[in-house]
Amino acid sequence: MNTIQSPKTMLHAQNVHKSYGKKGSVQEVLKGIDLRVTEGEFVGIMGPSGSGKTTLLNVLATIDRPTDGTIFIEDADVSKMKDAELSSFRRNKLGFIFQDYNLLDTLTVKENILLPISLGRRNRTAAEEEFKAITQSLGIEGLEHKYPHELSGGQKQRTSASRALIHRPAMVFADEPTGALDSKSASALLDTIAELNKERLGTIVMVTHDPVASSYCSRVIFLKDGLIYSEIYRGNKTRPSFFKEIMDVQAVLGGDTVDVI
Repeated sequence: MNTIQSPKTMLHAQNVHKSYGKKGSVQEVLKGIDLRVTEGEFVGIMGPSGSGKTTLLNVLATIDRPTDGTIFIEDADVSKMKDAELSSFRRNKLGFIFQDYNLLDTLTVKENILLPISLGRRNRTAAEEEFKAITQSLGIEGLEHKYPHELSGGQKQRTSASRALIHRPAMVFADEPTGALDSKSASALLDTIAELNKERLGTIVMVTHDPVASSYCSRVIFLKDGLIYSEIYRGNKTRPSFFKEIMDVQAVLGGDTVDVI
């Protein structure tokens, strides 16, 4: 008799708190977050300004450390790792896409994209094959010898996404990846990321204020005052239908709004 296996847990955050400041002037931003993300999910995090969404992403992505609580990624307790161990884990297991691209101006597109692999000393032939595949998927083949200042905003973000995905990380964290793009470039990038999410069974956690971007996700989590307020799943809904549901929740929370997809 065949049994249905539960999806693999990629990230598990338990009672995560994050405070800033010193005694007598402490600001508690995260007030006890419990979150589980399974393999292949594309999770969006939304909430009004000051809700803690960027702080949560930074803590989950190991960019910052929680004040209290535990965070497991692929069964590794990253909240307890020493700096050197955490740096190695981050390099080998995680990918990052930032709003401001974070490309190195003195490196070409190809050198920027291959940076995670070169640091990991992966086989050169395999690296070249992966580079070709990811740049074709993201539509930036032929740009390998250009420098960041020669690229459009959409091309820069696709380069950043290629760098985040090339070493097939366990998880990808994205912070407002479409925030600096026009609507056409943003839609093209999100279409590609969503497709790669399905093809590679990649696991993505994305912070965004934009319900259009969140409508590409399989689940959207809403924060309010440092706690999870609600969450909704796309399931079999169309993207426009899911967009409307996101907008309805956002209207209750009082977040930013847009007109239509």
